[in-house]
Amino acid sequence: MASQPEIDDNGAANIKPPMSYSDYLHLEKILSAQEPLSEARDELLFIIQHQTSELWMKLAITEIRSARAAIAEDRLRPAFKMLTRVARIFEQLNSAWDVLRTMTPSEYSTFRDALGQSSGFQSWQYRSIEFLAGNRNLAMLKPHSDLPQITARLEEILAEPSLYDEALQLLARNGFDIGADAGRTSWRDKREANDQVQAAWKAVYARPDEHWALYELAEKLIDFEDYFRRWRFNHVTTVERIIGLKRGTGGTSGVSYLRKMLDVELFPELWRVRTDM
Repeated sequence: MASQPEIDDNGAANIKPPMSYSDYLHLEKILSAQEPLSEARDELLFIIQHQTSELWMKLAITEIRSARAAIAEDRLRPAFKMLTRVARIFEQLNSAWDVLRTMTPSEYSTFRDALGQSSGFQSWQYRSIEFLAGNRNLAMLKPHSDLPQITARLEEILAEPSLYDEALQLLARNGFDIGADAGRTSWRDKREANDQVQAAWKAVYARPDEHWALYELAEKLIDFEDYFRRWRFNHVTTVERIIGLKRGTGGTSGVSYLRKMLDVELFPELWRVRTDM
């Protein structure tokens, strides 16, 4: 049966045109959101690279939140699907660096001054992903201190358990001794690597058939971090290729700062347990 047209207050039929592809995706808004500040042809590439990255990060944040909630409710199979999607998102983000690397230092220099103090270092969505995953370095709130609404969003994340915190609580619910992590009440504080957590993961890996769900969760987390760390590495090499050892536009030391980030582990015990096997 065909749907009836809506009738307005004057009794006239209000016939809506069928929704188009462009309407559904709001393409007019999206495609008009690129506003280069220079005449340099390569600035459009730079803008699109970062805008699309932010869109993928928006999806990653949604999936990480959902996976965290599923783990807290012992719904591991849906969590596995969500974490797989997060890993694939970062695979997509990694591929995007290949496009940006087609830009040379000479081409970047034609519009770099137009960027002012703007920098990817100021991406609050990237910071959200780090905080949600478990890297709770409170010093990283500083770049957002002049944006109260963004700081409030990040503080909301810090007030709740991270993805890794929920994984550790799952270990505890399954009878594993995780030491001090079992009694944590302040999620905002940065946690330190814990030998008892490492021993618990070692026991999971030693008997995967007995602890298959935990074993699979551990591998999903490793898969996520593997792609995440590749993304960081590709970030370093892309910046080094395009700007060399110059300081970053946001005031960071540039490549040297990014190299330090390569040593940061989201799920430290899961990496370290591999040396014990």
